[in-house]
Amino acid sequence: MDLYFKPEDAAFRDEVRAFLDEKLTPELREAGKLTTSVFTDKQWNLAWQKVLYEKGWVAPNWPAEYGGTGWTEMQKYIFASECARAGTPHLSPMGLRMCGPMLMKFGTKAQKEFYLPRILSGEDYWCQGYSEPGSGSDLASLQCKAVREGDEYVINGTKIWTTHAHFANRMFCLVRTDNSGKPQEGITFVLIDMDTPGIKIDPIITLAGEHEVNQVFFDDVRVPATNRVGEENQGWTVAKYLLEFERGGSSAPGLWEGVEKIRAVASAEKAGTGERLIDDGTFSRKLSEAEIELKSIEMTEHRVMAELAGGKNPGPASSMLKTKGTEMRQRLDEIAIETIAYYAGVDQMDAREPGSNVAPIGPADGMVFMPSYLNNRAASIYGGSNEVQRNIMAKLVLGL
Repeated sequence: MDLYFKPEDAAFRDEVRAFLDEKLTPELREAGKLTTSVFTDKQWNLAWQKVLYEKGWVAPNWPAEYGGTGWTEMQKYIFASECARAGTPHLSPMGLRMCGPMLMKFGTKAQKEFYLPRILSGEDYWCQGYSEPGSGSDLASLQCKAVREGDEYVINGTKIWTTHAHFANRMFCLVRTDNSGKPQEGITFVLIDMDTPGIKIDPIITLAGEHEVNQVFFDDVRVPATNRVGEENQGWTVAKYLLEFERGGSSAPGLWEGVEKIRAVASAEKAGTGERLIDDGTFSRKLSEAEIELKSIEMTEHRVMAELAGGKNPGPASSMLKTKGTEMRQRLDEIAIETIAYYAGVDQMDAREPGSNVAPIGPADGMVFMPSYLNNRAASIYGGSNEVQRNIMAKLVLGL
């Protein structure tokens, strides 16, 4: 594994930086800076997606034949690192990172031809219908039911924690089509038009005061059988493949950017002794220990990147990186809260809106620390809880 830039990689890095300096408007920079979760609001993530789409850089991880960039693994990593450094809005991962790769492997020719270009352009905005009340970490116990009637499936049930369902016009969804065997054997994967009659979306307001997730209800929702991906009752295989991409990806660049924000605020704020917080021995040691562990995450990502360059899938390594990455995110959130002390409790919803003329109370960078902390408490649960990830690692890596 070569960790040093080749001349062509350095040239590519400079090209990316020049592009970001030119195309990342002040409004887009502010939207990225104020993002408190994996998702930037649709208005801003689609605006940034349009810029990348016009450049041909919207899907670095897609094969060139489907509209990807054809970049090397190092180029993908450089691009992710530079976007994190510049603070770009987060593109929605549902279509580009999850549904798209899944369709490339399991979709029919017609499904690929129809959906993939629309995912690239942002014409289709996706949400994920997996979790249900009482069936989150144990996803195989889902009960949202689909009954085949002629050329259609009739769906009844509910999904919960459905991120951006109120924005989405498409959903990829797991439904129960058989109860006779093992739970995993009776699940089917379907694609749903969110304008279909019988779909109702109720908002769920998070502790951070944000409307990001929802509960979605299905009442006799009719979905064409041609919208099924893979064979009936074989959706678990499709879902597991998709989850490898939800759990994988490069988290270290964004985490390092979080460290830099903490350092900036801690360099300006005072400790109880009156010295700069960054000079306080206890605080400095806590941050340094986190950085050491973050470096190990980064090195693991580089190792996986090298394996991907050899044509391998993320496999169980995605579970390891998901676990360590989300736990590090939470650890940094806790340190960030410490840097702003009593300012953490101030509700600043209006000041956190891009374009707002409401002045922040306390450090400007710090006003997203508490909502990020609250939002990211769920990071070790969504995408498969970290306890489940450890079970996967125990089985597939350790052979237990």
